Amino acid sequence: MNEALIQALKNPASYPHPASDIQMRETHISWVFLVGEFAYKVKKPVNFGFLDYSSLDLRKHFCELEMQLNQRLAPEFYLDVLPISGSADVPLIGDASAPFEYALKMRRFDDSQLLNALQQRGELEESHLLQLAEQLADFHAKIAPGTPPDGLGTPEAIWFPAQQNFDQIRDLLNDEDALKQLQLLEEWSKDTFERHEALLSERLQQGFVRECHGDLHLGNTTLWQGKVVAFDCIEFNDAFRWCDVISDLAFLLMDLEDRGLKKMSQLTLNHYLEQTGDYEGLQLLCFYKVYRALVRAKVNLFRLAQPGLDDEDKATVLRQYRSYTDLAESYTDFHSPYLLITHGFSGSGKSTLTSNVVRELGGIRIRSDVERKRLFGLKAEENGRSELTGGIYTSEATQQTYSRLTQLANSVLRSCFPVTLDATNLKKAQRDQLRSVAEQLGLPSLIISLKADEATLRRRLAKRMQEGEKIAEADLLVLEHQLATHEPLTQEELSYAVTVDTDAPAASQTLVKLIRDHLRLDD
Repeated sequence: MNEALIQALKNPASYPHPASDIQMRETHISWVFLVGEFAYKVKKPVNFGFLDYSSLDLRKHFCELEMQLNQRLAPEFYLDVLPISGSADVPLIGDASAPFEYALKMRRFDDSQLLNALQQRGELEESHLLQLAEQLADFHAKIAPGTPPDGLGTPEAIWFPAQQNFDQIRDLLNDEDALKQLQLLEEWSKDTFERHEALLSERLQQGFVRECHGDLHLGNTTLWQGKVVAFDCIEFNDAFRWCDVISDLAFLLMDLEDRGLKKMSQLTLNHYLEQTGDYEGLQLLCFYKVYRALVRAKVNLFRLAQPGLDDEDKATVLRQYRSYTDLAESYTDFHSPYLLITHGFSGSGKSTLTSNVVRELGGIRIRSDVERKRLFGLKAEENGRSELTGGIYTSEATQQTYSRLTQLANSVLRSCFPVTLDATNLKKAQRDQLRSVAEQLGLPSLIISLKADEATLRRRLAKRMQEGEKIAEADLLVLEHQLATHEPLTQEELSYAVTVDTDAPAASQTLVKLIRDHLRLDD
């Protein structure tokens, strides 16, 4: 694009609507003109290999593809692709008579509401991440599974960019310690890839490789009219966009953890898995987080080639590079997982306290209420519409639910994540079945027994029903049945259990401390 057109697009008279105070923002691949309530993006005629906008036809194609792909997540932002005819000095936006350029018309939003801006001001809330996790889970579910183009999604296609990261980074390093760290990360990645090569193939065959966002981080998400919206997914390279859904999630989690938001990352991961049930993908999560962190590290290191950098600038680049590689290295650390098994009547506070447990201690929470409904094709907030011991609550359905919990606990523990099972576990056989998972793997387990008096249980259930709780459906009739048929913990079970009165002040903090002390998590 010549300078004349750039200057013309800064002129309010060039636009088919009132415009004033036009601002231009430039990246290495586009110009964006902020014009009143709209933004116009014009792609630069460049070819970087992984991105090719060099011809007018290509720029038109990628403008149209960018709008199409981003309308999946942000239809309110991506409005139209407009031809530009006339001349560079006097452009006619929206005139299709003789286009010499194209612009993507978007709705302008307030940059101060970007989630990374909220985070920098200390205004990012857990509710924002819960919204984003739900939006991402829904997005992934709605993407039609299809065959990726050009063999993408195969183990070979997944390993190629990972190996490329190591090769390209190595050529830019001369520090011995940095090279040793890179070698460690490469060996870990190669070993992890080879151990999970069959799973990578299975997930491709099962449709988990989809046309995802590809660049999901806080800088590409914003608060708009009270809701979180993700935008700016990658259109220019199929390989960056067609990926396992867990890889798409991994980028967001890595970005949160890079910002020191480990608890928010845990919350996001758990909420996403609760929505999707894709616990098997956890086996690949650290592999993809290492890959995503190294992409960021590499891109940062490329800045060393920029002209005009002084020694201080170069030192800053290397510190930022090392921050990402240190984060990647943290994902290679082995922490022995453990199993937490809740025990308590409906209304005893299991879901509230276990949510805090995974926030503070990490790991994955698996809720029986959610998995029971998933078994019967229901979403978590759908009503099972079943009688006390009928429908999805028959003894057979309960057995199936506990079998599912057992299977999931085994899978997640084998993926080296701690597991917290949120279920009533009022029968000894249920507790024994779940505990046997940890025993067979040689891992520690702990029963979390949550107590509250009957009046408190009834009051909480009544309040929950009044407030329209949808996931947990237990009512007072269910509670009466539980009180009449439960099997208390045996003396043997009490030896590997901790008990918390959920009526007591700071019950959540007390529980976390008891778990830490009993399992020696700070040793």
